[in-house]
Amino acid sequence: MTIEALRTPEARFADIPDFDFPVGYIDDLPGYEGLRIAYVDAGPADATRTFLCLHGEPSWSFLYRRMIPIFLDSGARVVAPDLLGFGRSDKPIRQSDYSFHFHRNYLLALVERLDLKNITLVVQDWGGLLGLTLPVDDAFRSRLERLIVMNTGLGLGRGMTDGFKAWKNYALSTPDLPIAALIARGTPHLSPAEIAAYDAPYPGPEYKAGAQIFPALVPVEPDMEGVDVSIAAARFWSEEFSGKSFMAIGMADPVLGPPAMMSLHRLIRGCPPPMEIADGGHFVQEWGEPIARAALEYFGDL
Repeated sequence: MTIEALRTPEARFADIPDFDFPVGYIDDLPGYEGLRIAYVDAGPADATRTFLCLHGEPSWSFLYRRMIPIFLDSGARVVAPDLLGFGRSDKPIRQSDYSFHFHRNYLLALVERLDLKNITLVVQDWGGLLGLTLPVDDAFRSRLERLIVMNTGLGLGRGMTDGFKAWKNYALSTPDLPIAALIARGTPHLSPAEIAAYDAPYPGPEYKAGAQIFPALVPVEPDMEGVDVSIAAARFWSEEFSGKSFMAIGMADPVLGPPAMMSLHRLIRGCPPPMEIADGGHFVQEWGEPIARAALEYFGDL
């Protein structure tokens, strides 16, 4: 079945601050033919290491602009895709076209197409809900080297908090989600231009089906799509992962803050004590420069 999607006009991205990185486009990804996906691809194509930076809801790869230059300075390649429904990627207009595996398989196919190797996986929010499950697939596991993890979790089907339930219901019932305002609320140091950049992908409410439905797709109940692969991922990170990892926690995040992150910390084999960003909110990449530097120092890249 053809997926009907909208494409944000390029002019919407003309004045994005501090985000002048090369962008690649693919419209023939296997299983996603006809949908154009976008991804930042900066640094040497033959670099020894690749940082794969995965954003969440309702942001886009712009969220990584404070971290990408630090990774590039280490001589690495940096790839930061926009999930379908977000950023410069096409936006399916039917909520029913969005699912956990629709996005997870997209990421696996993109990694395969770009032939990314020696990956440092960098995740937050849905970037972690999806990204932390990728090593369940042997093809990705062989490409994985290290992990940087921030304010996220695994969808293990264990229910949801009242706060998350309220967010899910709000997102579903608000066709014209005030995306930039939601991000700015917990990120007070953003400039007006930076705030506007979070609204740039969405010329109108009809572009926001992904942002509306994503909270409802989090695998919070045992029978939901994504629970099985998330449980398998928990086993991988706790029993099989042998690479280096680095965790940073935005301590002011009311949903995926210290309690959730310490629970995840216990799952990741060999993870050192987390870096705590005292005033960092949910979108902790907005405090990302010191996080990136600390991670690279721990890894020995600086």
